[in-house]
Amino acid sequence: MAQDPSAPIQRVEVTGSSIKRATAETASPVQVITAQDMAKSGKGTVAEYLQTLTADGAGSLPTGFGNGFAAGSTAISLRGLGATSTLVLLNGRRMAPFARADDGQKSFTDLSTIPMEAVERIEVLKDGASSTYGADAIAGVVNIILRKDFTGLIAKGTIGQSKYKDGEMAKGSLTWGKGNLEADGYNVLVNAEYYTNNELKNKDRAERGWIGHGDLRPYGYAMDTQFASGYLAGSNNTGASPTGSIRNPANNTYVSLPGCAALSQTKNSDPQGGCLWHHDQFRSMQPQVDGLNLYSRVSKKINDDLQVYGEVGYSKRDTSFTLVPGEITRTYAGPPSAGNPTGVTNWGSGVGTTMQLAANHPQNPYGVPVRVRYSAFDVGPSERSVNNEFNRLVIGAKGAAMGWDFDTAYVHSESKLDLLYSNMLNLRVVQAALGNPASQYFPYYIGEQAGKNPASLYQAMVRTATSHSTTKLDVIDFKASRELFQLPGGAMGLAVGAEHRREKLDNPSLSGTEDGSINSSYVAAKGEEKISAVFVEVAAPIIKSVELSGALRYDKYTNFSSTTPKFGAKWTPVKSFALRGTYSEGFRAPGAAEASASSRSTGTATTRDPIRCPGGTPAAGGGSATDCSISLAAVKVGNPALKPETSKGMTLGMVWDPLNDTSLSVDLWKIKRSDEINPLPYNEAAALPTAVRADNNLVVGGVAIPNTGTILISNAPYRNSSFTEIKGVDVDIKQKFRLGDYGRANLGLTWTYIDSWIRAESATVKYQYAGTHGNCDTSNCAGTPKQKISFVAGWDWNDLNLTLTTNYRSKMKNVQFEGDLCASKFANGALAPNPECTLASFTATDLSVRYNLSKNFQLFGSVNNLFDKVAPLDPLTYGGMSYNPMDASGAIGRYFKAGARYQF
Repeated sequence: MAQDPSAPIQRVEVTGSSIKRATAETASPVQVITAQDMAKSGKGTVAEYLQTLTADGAGSLPTGFGNGFAAGSTAISLRGLGATSTLVLLNGRRMAPFARADDGQKSFTDLSTIPMEAVERIEVLKDGASSTYGADAIAGVVNIILRKDFTGLIAKGTIGQSKYKDGEMAKGSLTWGKGNLEADGYNVLVNAEYYTNNELKNKDRAERGWIGHGDLRPYGYAMDTQFASGYLAGSNNTGASPTGSIRNPANNTYVSLPGCAALSQTKNSDPQGGCLWHHDQFRSMQPQVDGLNLYSRVSKKINDDLQVYGEVGYSKRDTSFTLVPGEITRTYAGPPSAGNPTGVTNWGSGVGTTMQLAANHPQNPYGVPVRVRYSAFDVGPSERSVNNEFNRLVIGAKGAAMGWDFDTAYVHSESKLDLLYSNMLNLRVVQAALGNPASQYFPYYIGEQAGKNPASLYQAMVRTATSHSTTKLDVIDFKASRELFQLPGGAMGLAVGAEHRREKLDNPSLSGTEDGSINSSYVAAKGEEKISAVFVEVAAPIIKSVELSGALRYDKYTNFSSTTPKFGAKWTPVKSFALRGTYSEGFRAPGAAEASASSRSTGTATTRDPIRCPGGTPAAGGGSATDCSISLAAVKVGNPALKPETSKGMTLGMVWDPLNDTSLSVDLWKIKRSDEINPLPYNEAAALPTAVRADNNLVVGGVAIPNTGTILISNAPYRNSSFTEIKGVDVDIKQKFRLGDYGRANLGLTWTYIDSWIRAESATVKYQYAGTHGNCDTSNCAGTPKQKISFVAGWDWNDLNLTLTTNYRSKMKNVQFEGDLCASKFANGALAPNPECTLASFTATDLSVRYNLSKNFQLFGSVNNLFDKVAPLDPLTYGGMSYNPMDASGAIGRYFKAGARYQF
């Protein structure tokens, strides 16, 4: 521009607005991440990088959460509002959601389908953008922008391995482009990448302190922690045993059958004679992942005012995760039927479903039918295979006509998910083989005598459960923008747009779960929605230093409609300083998993049994420490009477460049989501009188108290909660140093502080989660730390680049909400994991090195968790075994990567 003042100013479109501007700074806070930023971080996928952002919170889905509903996927959850409130776009347009909703409820976009090498930049909008992209962008928008105009060929390869010489990974990619759009009139871009990550078992970290351990007795905890089983703890309150535990009819207490030493790897077994074992004997820490991503874009210039383009994307990701062998006495939920009005099947003590050894079973010494608890080690661990295919097609045109810039396209996107759960149990065959002498399968020998069983028994008893789910998205959109007239501060901008989309979900449950006959609960959702929308946006620079902006969108759903506005203001009194603020509203209609009466799911979370552990103390007459931190299954059923969620969001901030190489932004933000769609909280579900309990009732003074047995399952129906309100502050600081002959250095710090995170279930019941381990109703119970900080220091000298990245999360109270009792205790009754009942903070530092051997050839390497910090012991979360899933790098340990990149 300095050389040619008459040259037109290059205008850009920023996420959150459809109006092109001469500056990328708008009234909304936007964090821009370049391809170089991701490359220098050492992270291997888009999801890994985004989940280090300080704005990411509870509800985020890491790769290692293999026992979750949406295993095999990855997702980001801005502000901890859940992945369903974070709108993820690819080149500014939607993608079909993952084909299985998280927690059976939350529809989200799977980040695993994004080819990292094809990414040009990512723009993270940290306020609502419902007025531009759709009413569901409540927490913000992540817009992943892929390369559009590239010529040449890039080959890249990476390998990696942990310090323990395991968890190997390999990744290779090719990116090819030809044609210059301006000079040749066309451009073709093709990117392909393949990757594999080897499975990592929890037992592979046996020497890394508490990491991956189910047995926490060496650290002061009781025997009956959440990843322990097989112990004996009185009538009915006993874990499934690999030897089999049977109930003595004389006193109704369980005794273990012999053979534990050959089956359980746990040392120092149950002193009461049970066969104690722990889940780390089998369970994966990180899954086996094999994936392929393909992406292609073709652009053709028709004339100076028109170009057509097409995008094709395909992704295939196969994930396998090992879990523990199946139990024969769990409680499972399915759809109600005439024969089972509640849909709940209790195999432990339910009428007609109780597992018993027949009086004449060879392993029954009592001569009468007796109850049995058993974990089928003879069948083996269950392997969850999750195979996801994703495809996307975009055909569009953009250009200029009659003073307008326009862009229109048709998008088709589809996600296909095949689940395959091996070594599941046909519990009706198990019941007959143990307790019915007339059955062709009787007797089923268990534990150390399982070698006597014929193959025909296993052929009948062992099943592979499968399901095939799909989501489909079809969109037609059009948007146009132009300058209207000159204002004192510049040209007034206008954008208009329209969109029609159809969303379809078909998520059948695993085969065999319809009637409770296999050891898995029913999870299903099905629905279709058509949405039409129009929007208008204006940007008005009323004077040189003040720009006002506004947008309005109308969305029409089948049963609902919404009008969502957004207003913004930016005041720049001097070139180096600006104040900015926004107000926005959002709207989310109930999804198919939430509103359809045929949708049903069962989730599990850790909570306290209010009957058997009142006030945090085991009840007299049979309560135990297990009851104070029990895994409760909750049945969530679709509710057609649900209202939509609505939201209001506000930001107020400043951008200041006090020096040429220094920049600072500070943004206060607040989001209130009303009529929030949530299941009943687990702690409240546990208190329902309709909760299903075992028949091991508390006995006080020789009298059994009805309905006080071990809690098994409860209802947690979807409902519109009162509201969730979150407020905090984001700080972003960047500093450059010019070092002369020694190159240049860059420092960057982002800090997110959550002042308050309140969920109100009613006018009188509110839960404050900021700084606590809650909300445990969301995925993996990772918690809500008040502070997250990311610090990046980079040095460029000639052909060398060094980048040091440090990520920090603050400590959290080990309570499920502020003011609650400590969620964990040591065996001696003291608060855990320390006298302050606090989960320690965690800091991990990564080092990345890149060196250009020539103009075309680059070598690179990285060390994740450079100082090999060990993640703090976390006894509450169920997303990682004795460590918090946010601290996964501290569980895996120091990890090395090396690779090369050549550009032809």
